[in-house]
Amino acid sequence: MESPPVTKKGGGGSSESGGSETEDKGSSRTRFEYFGWVYHLGTNSIGREFCHLRFLYIRGKYVMMYKRDPHENPGIKPIRRGVVGNTLMVEELGRRRVNDGDLYVLRFYNRLDEEKKGEIACATAGETRKWMEAFDQAKQQAEFELSQGSTRNRLSVEDEIDLEGRRPRVRRYAHDLKKLIRIGHGPETLVRRSSNLGKHQRPNDFEGDAADVVEAHEWRCVRTVNGVRIFEDVSDHKPVSKTVLVKAVGVVDASPDTVFEVVLNLDRLRRYEWDSLTGDLEIVDSLSGHSDVVYGSYDPRSLSSQKLMCCCYRWQSKRDFIFSRQWFRGQDGTYTILQFPAIHNKRPTKAGYRRIKINPSSWEIRSLRGVSGLNGDRCLVTHMLEIESRGYFKWKLYQCSKFEKSIPFALLNQVSGLKAYISANPALTCESSTTLVDTKASDVSGSISEFEDAEVADEFYDAIAADTSSSSDDDSDAKADNSSQRVKLKNVSWAIASLALKAKKAMDANNELDTNVDPVNLDLSEFSGSLQKGKSESDSNCWTSPSGSGFKIRGKTYLKDSAKVAGGDPLLKLIAVDWFKLETSRSKVALHPKSIVQSEAGKKLPFILVVNLQVPAKPNYSLVLYYAADRPVNKNSLLGKFIDGNDAFRDARFKLIPSIVQGYWMVKRAVGTKACLLGKAVTCHYLRQDNFLEIDVDIGSSSVARSIIGLVLGYVTSLVVDLAILIEGKEEKELPEYILGTVRLNRVRLDTAVALEN
Repeated sequence: MESPPVTKKGGGGSSESGGSETEDKGSSRTRFEYFGWVYHLGTNSIGREFCHLRFLYIRGKYVMMYKRDPHENPGIKPIRRGVVGNTLMVEELGRRRVNDGDLYVLRFYNRLDEEKKGEIACATAGETRKWMEAFDQAKQQAEFELSQGSTRNRLSVEDEIDLEGRRPRVRRYAHDLKKLIRIGHGPETLVRRSSNLGKHQRPNDFEGDAADVVEAHEWRCVRTVNGVRIFEDVSDHKPVSKTVLVKAVGVVDASPDTVFEVVLNLDRLRRYEWDSLTGDLEIVDSLSGHSDVVYGSYDPRSLSSQKLMCCCYRWQSKRDFIFSRQWFRGQDGTYTILQFPAIHNKRPTKAGYRRIKINPSSWEIRSLRGVSGLNGDRCLVTHMLEIESRGYFKWKLYQCSKFEKSIPFALLNQVSGLKAYISANPALTCESSTTLVDTKASDVSGSISEFEDAEVADEFYDAIAADTSSSSDDDSDAKADNSSQRVKLKNVSWAIASLALKAKKAMDANNELDTNVDPVNLDLSEFSGSLQKGKSESDSNCWTSPSGSGFKIRGKTYLKDSAKVAGGDPLLKLIAVDWFKLETSRSKVALHPKSIVQSEAGKKLPFILVVNLQVPAKPNYSLVLYYAADRPVNKNSLLGKFIDGNDAFRDARFKLIPSIVQGYWMVKRAVGTKACLLGKAVTCHYLRQDNFLEIDVDIGSSSVARSIIGLVLGYVTSLVVDLAILIEGKEEKELPEYILGTVRLNRVRLDTAVALEN
């Protein structure tokens, strides 16, 4: 098979990397190329862990791994190669300490068989994000070819790449990373060498700064310091509290990836340049790839007031503190860092220091789409914390100067220091610049063409683990930009679904159900779940079904102006909720003999959507939502295509919008207010039978989701949570979106969960 012409552009890896787009007009498909340096992690045949620096190359759905850059070494053969299949899942494991260096790890696995797995790592969180986008494009390419019915490209589980396989002579490379560090090519160097997968690559689902729920806080600017605005929460609905919520907001001329790395970095010399208070920090314990415990100290001689942030102690020479950090990246590319006061037995109190309690705070680092800044990147940085209200209001009333010498003011000023530090260090922003590659045909393309013609192709997680090649997948979309002559990425997932399902006419919420059929009466008294329906807003340990007006969804003109509108009444009616506890998580609950779906009343309903949210804990929990339609679903509607479509289409469309209506503000920051494509964040399994579709959402399949749900469970009895589910509209004829169903969970108690019998 002759390779179509290739146009190359900035792509991925650690240094001198790039990407490209190849268009095959004959099959109406677009192929992309990405390449760059990564670390291949694994265990060799004698049980020793290894970390090899490797050059990874992706073209379309094909992946190759080299020891050296094939651009600089024409004719070099890959040491591993494979293909990306539609069952590949990518999990961001966060940061890991490897041979004296911190790396950000990506895990690849087959969602049908998690024993087939493997890992690669990058020097920065930004690199992992770009590689995830690259593998998502490869997965979309595989889905596209599958939708074309090409038997040559259909994949089997047996042919997938094994990331954990053994290769000959692995003992030679057992200490590769240590050697690389000694010669200056280890993590210390790669932290300053960007993957350069391309700053033009943006998730197609990126929706700017607008939240997807109605904001509960009301912020008022009370001061501007060095270009940074300081706000306080003045909303009337706030409960009486001894603390007040304040935040500092500033625009930083750098990408969110760069700012995140600076904030998370505890290097003393670097931190001294922007952090006037917490510059002396050290890691006490790494709890997971997304959380750790930090010890810090400071000299309070420059501060005259301690009352706003901590208990009023008599002046001493030094203070120390301990706090935990959790961080994660949302599907829109926004980074969130949560900081809680903590204690740790490795850092008991010591002589000469007064142990204080730092109040909870959070960082949010969000990209500003369409705003040109330094190197075209700009982000909005928000640092939020709570301080003692008595001291704060006294300062605001009398405008005294004590606040400027307080701990809260020093913390809020971190945004100003961060902004000035990054502006004074252009090298930081250069890490995320794009390297454009010449458009000439190269030997690399030829070698990949040979690979495409191979009769047998392993999948990526098999090849990375075996003696062949490897390739992996991710969940994020790249966005097209027509404002320049560079070839931009396109999201093909919706095109795949359109081709496979042959959509022919525009749909809206009015024709999702068959109006030619008389509606059935949905009598809630005929359905009884283990969690009771609430009678009033003051009830606890119950559920209600709110309207969709508190959620923002894509409007009719969203594709042109990104405008969102308030949601309307849900299309489906919530008829019951089950709250189960189980020793092990369970799917296919709709098939249980005692399920509402199997009841006589349930069998008479035209359609039931069952959403099983599997909550990882000890024991495990399942929150099962039952939504019913009073009429049959139109087969040609968007909902009909979702119900009877393939898993790839469902993963790309099933969306959930969370909202913490009442609860601790740190939990609100952790959960967020942005819509989430569940099939791209966690593993979802689907069961279509008779008159129902069940969606099993495995929250435990993502380390980030596990971390967030663990925080939520700690405060669940004080939370009022709203959830909305919908099918994402990606084409004009699918807009405006509509709310499929909602639920409000009022202060649910864990001890009331009912055991589900086998």
